[in-house]
Amino acid sequence: SSSSSGLGADAGLEIRTRSVEQTLVPLVSQITTLINHKDKPKRSDKTLQAIQRVGQAVNLAVGRFVTVGEAIANENHELKEEMSVACIEARRAGETIAQLTDVASLDHPESDSHITIFTDKTGVVKAARLLLSSVTKVLVLADRIVIKQIITSRNKVLATMEQLEKVSSFQEFVQIFSQFGNEMVEFAHLTGDRQNDLKDEKKKARMAASRAVLEKCTMMLLTASKTCLRHPDCESARINKDGVFHRMRLALEQVIEIVTDSRPNGENEMAPISIYSGIKEFKNKVEGLRENLYFLSKENLSTMLEVILEHTEDFTDSAYTSHEHREHILELSKQAKMELEQLVSVWMQAQNQKTKDLMEDLEVAILKTCQCMNELKREVHSAATSLAADLLKYHTDHMVLKALKITGVEGNLEAVAEYTCKLSEQKEQLVEMCRLLRHVSGTEPLEITCIHAEDTFQVTGPQIISAAETLALHPSSKIAKENLEVFCEAWESQLSDMSLLLREINDVFEGRRGEKRVYLSLPRPGKHNANLKALKPVKLDTEEQAKIAKLGLELHLLTSDVDSETEKWEDQENEIVQHGQGMSSMAYSMYLFTRGEGLLKTTQDLFHQAEIFATEGTKLASALHVLSDQVHDDDKPLLLLEAEKLISMCKQLQITAKASAQGKSATFTKVDACILKTRNVMTLLCQLLPLCCKLLRKNKAGNGCLKPAPPWKEDRIRTGTNARTPERRVDTFGIKSLENHVTNMTFLESK
Repeated sequence: SSSSSGLGADAGLEIRTRSVEQTLVPLVSQITTLINHKDKPKRSDKTLQAIQRVGQAVNLAVGRFVTVGEAIANENHELKEEMSVACIEARRAGETIAQLTDVASLDHPESDSHITIFTDKTGVVKAARLLLSSVTKVLVLADRIVIKQIITSRNKVLATMEQLEKVSSFQEFVQIFSQFGNEMVEFAHLTGDRQNDLKDEKKKARMAASRAVLEKCTMMLLTASKTCLRHPDCESARINKDGVFHRMRLALEQVIEIVTDSRPNGENEMAPISIYSGIKEFKNKVEGLRENLYFLSKENLSTMLEVILEHTEDFTDSAYTSHEHREHILELSKQAKMELEQLVSVWMQAQNQKTKDLMEDLEVAILKTCQCMNELKREVHSAATSLAADLLKYHTDHMVLKALKITGVEGNLEAVAEYTCKLSEQKEQLVEMCRLLRHVSGTEPLEITCIHAEDTFQVTGPQIISAAETLALHPSSKIAKENLEVFCEAWESQLSDMSLLLREINDVFEGRRGEKRVYLSLPRPGKHNANLKALKPVKLDTEEQAKIAKLGLELHLLTSDVDSETEKWEDQENEIVQHGQGMSSMAYSMYLFTRGEGLLKTTQDLFHQAEIFATEGTKLASALHVLSDQVHDDDKPLLLLEAEKLISMCKQLQITAKASAQGKSATFTKVDACILKTRNVMTLLCQLLPLCCKLLRKNKAGNGCLKPAPPWKEDRIRTGTNARTPERRVDTFGIKSLENHVTNMTFLESK
């Protein structure tokens, strides 16, 4: 019964964070090794010892793990009971596995009355299931404690914010803001760790957007509150301050929604589908007809197209879309309807009689429909990005903001009113630009970044206006002037973010990953590989893509891990970081190849990329040798050992990539081997990068090469990375400035 209760426990346990997942992975692989042993293996001493070693290792690991779990339980009374039960179950299962694998001392296990893995395989399976479910439960309970810490921290921040809103004297404000600053620093640290730990890229991007709002608003809250205290009877100053508090509350709420995975009003605030994702889904369904003529109805396809075409009205109805783009979009919409009609007609006939001619006609109809959708996608992409490029170019001089600052200081209310109208127009243009860009952003995290940008312009525009009006009414007020500066800076910073966002959207559209394009050295015809002529360049077909999907996904996750490791180095010019980023960039393009996307178009491109990747790895190994001369003697052997491992793995990859492969099956096997070996090198790289950082820190040899990332700065801009993690784009001034404010708050301008 204990095992059945264990099995039930994991049904509701969804693993949302990398740290929990990575703790479980090694345990799962050890247990899988035990369960998958052959029922009648050659029972050599070596086999028996190996089985016993794995069993004991599992038990020891569980013992250590449970000790930590019990310590957590003792500190958190409300979870103590649940945690203790899970710990007892895990310990018991670990001991059972150790007993069942206690086989090394048995000469003839089958004749012995002692029950072992050989006589009771179901016992091991039961114990393994119970162990995994109880360990997962311990991890998820520990995770709940982290969530609780974040909620408690948020509640502290909210309570102090309420006090701040009500203060009427500078002295009181200084005192409470100092406390508020410390609480915000704590909240920033907790949520920053959580953001990095989330597995879901979409949630990560939403979290980054909310944290960026909180960070910017902390500074705004300071100047807006000071302005209100300085000018207590000024209506525009009060409106300005209320806007900041309201936005902060919304952002705090969103962080908690993401952390607790709940929405108070259901899912209704989810963004509507974008044209880009609509077309992608529609094409998948259309191409699916090749394998199965009966898996969806014609009404289903027609509805999907209708939804896409409805969304194109955002472009055709927009005052900012050029006449030429509007005409092209309307033409392509009309053509898409005709192509679908033709496709449905042939498809219905093929359902009745599957003749060779009809299947050929169907293939032509599928290709023409997909081609038309690609053209439509290209047209809306061009319309959105050209509008964005024009607007960003036009508004980079910040003329309106400069004019507002000047006329505000002059106390010229009439001129301020005129320029606030211009700013409102500019805001409408930029909001429209964000809406259109969202349709073509290409990834969910980038979509979220577009929505965040739209909100920022929507909210910051009116806040600049109320700050400018306050200054115009009190032209000699230093604090009102400083307040307007803060809001104008937020606007300018969002505008400069838009240029980076636009670049990332274009990179995704063109299958590029980021700025550091130098690593992608594609083969030129006739220049590389002697056997190039003998090989017909091929892509992977759908079946092969499906087979290799899991491996590709693992490679994708590893590139994220390597990126976040390289991001921790302050010295981005360090040779180890440069090679690491290069390898990550290439591994990502190889992952895209497994999906039939990106710049590597044929298997030959992939093999050449694998060779370049291996060369880059060998260069990184040389950099490790250089580093080994700088570290203490105790650390040297470990570093050299890792460097040798890397050289050996890269050599193997080189050999595989250069090996000849004739025929479809052999080529796929070679692709599979290249991706697998690339994944292994990336796994090693994930261990190497933090090790090198640790050694450099220990030796202080890198002139402070490493610094702990400030809590708001996980989002800083990374050139040479890709659009998968747009949350890093958020422009930040780092929590340092906030910590400085807290220490400098002892004196506030009160005149």
